[in-house]
Amino acid sequence: MDELEHVRVAVIGSGFGGLGAAVRLRREGITDFVVLERADAVGGTWRDNSYPGCACDVPSHLYSFSFAPNPDWPRAFSGQEHIRAYLERVTDTFGLRPHLRFNAEVRQARWDGDANRWHLTTAAGELTADVVVSATGPLSDPKIPDIPGIEEFPGRVFHSSRWDHDFDLKGKRVAMVGTGASAIQIVPAIQPEVASLTVVQRTPPWVMPRVDRGVSTAERWLHGKVPATAKARRGLLWLIREFQVGAFVRHPKLLKAAERIAANHLKRSVKDPELRARLTPDYTIGCKRILLSNTYYPALAQPNTEVVTSALTEVRGSTIVTADGTEREVDAIVFGTGFHVTDMPIGDRVIGADGRTLAEHWKDGMAALRGCAVDGFPNLLFIIGPNTGLGNSSMILMIESSLNYVADFMRTLDATGAAALTARPEAVTAWNEEMQRRAARTVWNTGGCKSWYLDANGRNTTAWPGTTAEFRRATRQLKLSEYEVLAAAGERPSVAEKVEAVS
Repeated sequence: MDELEHVRVAVIGSGFGGLGAAVRLRREGITDFVVLERADAVGGTWRDNSYPGCACDVPSHLYSFSFAPNPDWPRAFSGQEHIRAYLERVTDTFGLRPHLRFNAEVRQARWDGDANRWHLTTAAGELTADVVVSATGPLSDPKIPDIPGIEEFPGRVFHSSRWDHDFDLKGKRVAMVGTGASAIQIVPAIQPEVASLTVVQRTPPWVMPRVDRGVSTAERWLHGKVPATAKARRGLLWLIREFQVGAFVRHPKLLKAAERIAANHLKRSVKDPELRARLTPDYTIGCKRILLSNTYYPALAQPNTEVVTSALTEVRGSTIVTADGTEREVDAIVFGTGFHVTDMPIGDRVIGADGRTLAEHWKDGMAALRGCAVDGFPNLLFIIGPNTGLGNSSMILMIESSLNYVADFMRTLDATGAAALTARPEAVTAWNEEMQRRAARTVWNTGGCKSWYLDANGRNTTAWPGTTAEFRRATRQLKLSEYEVLAAAGERPSVAEKVEAVS
């Protein structure tokens, strides 16, 4: 039997998290790694989400790697195609292509306690790795509700993140199910060309004006010639959002000013008082993700658009039926119903030291030490793990902080000579209890809404209850006291001495 390929590190996913991990590993002098990608190209969520109108709601100069600034962003808020192109350039600039394994979806990752390594089964074959870095991301696997009759629907059905570009919506009757971040971009993009648009809304979102504009040629020239100006722009954008954090995590009442801006935005955009009432949220702004758009409300006010304020409950032939009894015949159903965030699908495929899957380990809710490490799963690290999500700033900041932690994890393995490090259960528990204590006062917990920030038990296992600077400090250096050290066979005395020296 041929011996399996072995690598020092296996990275799962090639979005911002996976590519960032690959760049950081190379910068740490680690070249023995692979990036396992289930698709045939890099980009993660920015590859998958190609729906009409897809764009970022974080300013471009902040939604990019600090180590790979892009002076040529065309707009303040860039579109999907520009972000995807940026990730392709990062891949080439940092020489990552030799490490990429496309069409290599990870079907199982099992910890081998005898060999102290991970055994991975992928669509492209098997391999082993000392360390696994999961960068699958929370917005990678679409969530489509189980609607009775949907299988017999004669028209087209697809999720916003799996857009059917072969289906021409022109002149069609379309149902848009959901009113989240994707839907408010899709609705104004398709409304002018469809015959009718039925927007199925369970809960109205708070929508703020989108202060977007083109970045001038002069600005781009300046950022390219004088990189310090781009860095200053990024720093200012970061500072503004850091100052806003207090309102989200400590004093939700301070969000009332933002609520007034959003309410006025709605009033200016929608003149019909009945429609305006249907679009007015009854929860504190920020409880759900705040959305940015100047075109969503005007699209809803058009004659060919209808807002149904009740959940989709059934499909009868080509007719959708909502909870309030509303029936509408449609040719296509588009689901903008979000993703598996608090129940990561990768959890069913990762098996830890005790033979349990990560999903079983997390049956009462996700929890990870500093958002990165899980007890019982040695040498497994997460990028965008539990309680690292943001409600008001750039996830790239959180990703880079987690990469600092990954880098120090690898350095600690080398310094101790250990085969593996596994988070102590008490350390994970203590960290998670602190997360839940701090989350209890945030707008996500107290704002009076149900959102994807909260899991099935109502616990906030998604959002980070602090500033990005706080998270950077928390992940700057690994604390060896929070880990158990697993020595390689026959090396226990020397490793113990090294651990004592590092401690």
